[in-house]
Amino acid sequence: MTSAELIAQYGPRESMDYDVVIVGGGPGGLATAIRIKQQAVAKGQEVSVVVLEKGSEPGAHILSGAVMDPRAITELFPNWKELGAPLNQPVTGDDILFLSETEAKRTPDWLVPRNFHNHGNYVVALGSVVKWLGEQAESLGVEIFPGFTAAEVLYDDKGAVRGVATGNLGIGKDGEPHDGFQLGMELLGKYTIFAEGARGHLGKQLIANYKLDQGRDPQSFAIGIKELWEIPAEKAQPGRVVHTAGWPMTDNTFGGGFLYHLEGNKVTLGFVIGLDYQNPWMSPFEEMQRWKAHPAIRAHIEGGKRIGYGARAINNGTPQALPKTVFPGGALIGCDAGYLNAARIKGSHAAIKSGMLCADAVVDALAAGRSADELSAYPAAFEQSWLKEELDQSRNFKLWFKKGPLMGPLMTGIEQWLLPKLGIASPPWTLHGSKPDHLALRPAAEMPKIDYPKPDGKITFDRLSSVFISNTNHEENQPAHLTLKDASVPVKLNLATYAGPEGRYCPAGVYEFVKNDDGSDRLQINAQNCVHCKTCDIKDPSQNIVWVTPEGGGGPNYAGM
Repeated sequence: MTSAELIAQYGPRESMDYDVVIVGGGPGGLATAIRIKQQAVAKGQEVSVVVLEKGSEPGAHILSGAVMDPRAITELFPNWKELGAPLNQPVTGDDILFLSETEAKRTPDWLVPRNFHNHGNYVVALGSVVKWLGEQAESLGVEIFPGFTAAEVLYDDKGAVRGVATGNLGIGKDGEPHDGFQLGMELLGKYTIFAEGARGHLGKQLIANYKLDQGRDPQSFAIGIKELWEIPAEKAQPGRVVHTAGWPMTDNTFGGGFLYHLEGNKVTLGFVIGLDYQNPWMSPFEEMQRWKAHPAIRAHIEGGKRIGYGARAINNGTPQALPKTVFPGGALIGCDAGYLNAARIKGSHAAIKSGMLCADAVVDALAAGRSADELSAYPAAFEQSWLKEELDQSRNFKLWFKKGPLMGPLMTGIEQWLLPKLGIASPPWTLHGSKPDHLALRPAAEMPKIDYPKPDGKITFDRLSSVFISNTNHEENQPAHLTLKDASVPVKLNLATYAGPEGRYCPAGVYEFVKNDDGSDRLQINAQNCVHCKTCDIKDPSQNIVWVTPEGGGGPNYAGM
């Protein structure tokens, strides 16, 4: 049944009114909520704020490296150390390694480009930082609704956003309500801020509805696959930051590894691959597994135990691809818009800063008695911010790597090492992208097959054991939240032309082609495995797969990630 049919039968939906509705309880969404409350108090205003978070609690769905630049959180909470923010481990050293299949060459410290300097930053579990931000937000009077998905954008009769509706509960796999059915709720606001992370389900709709990307470069993305390890004490190097380039990437594919030593004998490591890769035989998950087996990486984790796993799509962060971030009644912030510095491999500080800029515009608008208009002060403030300056400095990073494995490092050296030494902060040239990631795949017959080694169960693992330690769970009796516009496309196009890339680009074993009784093929969707990375929504060559929200609280439940 459609939402309209359910409302006709069970409705109307209950509604709650707020001054501001925020979709997404990550660093950006929570920073927005906190800043609104801080500014409102300073100006003697009463502003009601609600945050919807689809995870079971703030931080449950957060996945990031992460080395965190504290600049933005220091602006938000100058006394964050006294307040107990979990930024506990300062960076103590950087290693930039270029890998061949068996060897590693370390870049001398004096040659390390500006974007890889991490002095003053912290190695963090971003989920813990977000949980702490949630506690600060609640202490300021922000209402947080965990386990509630924002499933639908609500518009007024003039076309302005007036809020969101949460997902219905108790819908069976057949699409019909069962005994536990509960109609979703409408959360209405004078302004609605969308902070869903990269490739936001509703943000994508808003960009299309308001043509926010008109005249902009297409957004491009990467997939980041991450593990958390507990290692022997004698191998611990708290604060050591390692980045790698080169092997196992052997063609024009953009990719690289990261390995960060946390406190408590823990290491977080992972691999990032641009989703504009061409070879449909490639499996980002398998590339990450064989990267771990490299002697330079194995040395950090051998003898340890893998205790966490996850994956997430990442914006590539070129400001040329930023959409217009405001529309009547709301705004996009953080990675929902594309504020990420791919060259620095950092996005949390950008999410926090963009949320703060947006919050200031919201408070001023409410103080002036306005509502449901465009928050033009927000993009204007971004244009004058240090975040804009920082993103401009790295605006060509990913685009140079699209030109090949030699051009990428060479021009990164020129733009991030040589030009700053000459007193030139930003490159005097701008590159542009023209093709979205889903158009990059070439037919399987034109590309070499890749034979990946079998997992050894000690350093390398398979998908299903990996998903198991992500603590992923979905209510089984619900419609699949991975939907197909046309059910015939996976076999007729994806399998026939691209050898079924879904089964390889998904890092969670959601998609597999199986045989029917008559010998024909069909795509089986194991939606219960989904870790909400959004890769399928981005990489599917015909854009036939659409990720929609499952029942609230479903998905991964990351701990220490």
